[in-house]
Parts: sequence; C-alpha cells; structure tokens
Amino acid sequence: MKEQKFKYLALGDSYTIGEGVQESERYPMVLVELLKEENILFDKPMIIATTGWTTDELQKGIADTSGLNEAYDLVTLLIGVNNQYRGRDLENFKEEFASLLDKAIAFAGNHPDQVFVLSIPDWGITPFAKGKEVDQEKVAAEIDSFNNAKEEISRSKGVSYTDITDHYRMHGDKEGGVVADKLHPSAKIYLHWAEQLRSKILKAR
Repeated sequence: MKEQKFKYLALGDSYTIGEGVQESERYPMVLVELLKEENILFDKPMIIATTGWTTDELQKGIADTSGLNEAYDLVTLLIGVNNQYRGRDLENFKEEFASLLDKAIAFAGNHPDQVFVLSIPDWGITPFAKGKEVDQEKVAAEIDSFNNAKEEISRSKGVSYTDITDHYRMHGDKEGGVVADKLHPSAKIYLHWAEQLRSKILKAR
C-alpha cells in the first residue's frame, strides 16, 4: 500500500521560489526534507510564487491556478517585499494581505494552526541595495511597518508568525548570504528559514 503523505502549499514571491538557487534549495523544499527527518512525510510542495509578485499579483496567481485542493495540511505565506519596493500603500497592503491569509486558511481546511506566515526580509542590507545607494533606514522602517501589520493580522486570525527579518539583517550582507544577483538570499539563508519553520510546525502538532 502506498504511504499516505501530507500536502503542502507554499504561497509567495521570489523568496518562495528561491530566485538564484537550485530547486532543492528553496525553503519549501528544504522544509519538507527537514520534516522527513522527523518522520513527517510530505508530497512535493505545491508552489504558487513568481519573482516580483505583490499581494494582488499573488491573488491573481492563485485564481489562475487550477487544481488547488482546499485540504492542505500545511500552508506557508511569504509576501510583501514587492509592495514595499514599489512604494505601495501600507493600508492597501493590510487589506490584501488579510484577504490572502483568509485564502491560506481556507486552503488549510479552515485550520489556522496549519498556516505559517513569514516576515519580509530586509533587502536594504544587501550588496545590491548598497550598490544602488538605497536609503537603508527608509527601507528598514517601511519593512518594519509592513511586518508589524503582518504579525498583527496573523495573530488576530490565530496564525503562526515567524520573524526571519532580524536574522537576515545580521547575516544577509555577509559572504555567502546572497546569490549571484547580490540581492536574493542564498541556500544557507533558506536553510535557516526552513529550520525556524520546522520548530514552529513541530510545536503546533
């Protein structure tokens, strides 16, 4: 008899598809491997994510994806950096993020304890940003505002929120912290994210 495996849906943008790293190094793929070590077996993650997506573009991506099963055992959501990057309004982000989170909960069979939100990494600390002479303090302040909103909305809906921003600010600009484009995180960073999620998931079981 074929062994029953859990189903995992990962929603997001370039951070979820792992721009610049191998498919096996994407954080959803690494997370599945880490959970396998705990004898928690998942099918290959269903990933709905594209580099550059904002909250509304992720909503459209979900709507355009056929065959989505509203019975996922695990759903992760990491979105918002491109809203900030494009100068989108915070209030608009709150509305669209809340709507996305409601969709994520529905995909998890209306079990908010099976949904895990990740904070937005601070791209302002990267060599790419420094090369563009970006106002790092402004970027950091805006990302903090977006993350505060994400955390508040997540907790209000009973969803786990994982802060990956502080760690990224400490390590994202160090050697081996980014890929060739000097912007997106390396496999080492994604491993940390997956480890953080594994801990949260094990506690929630």
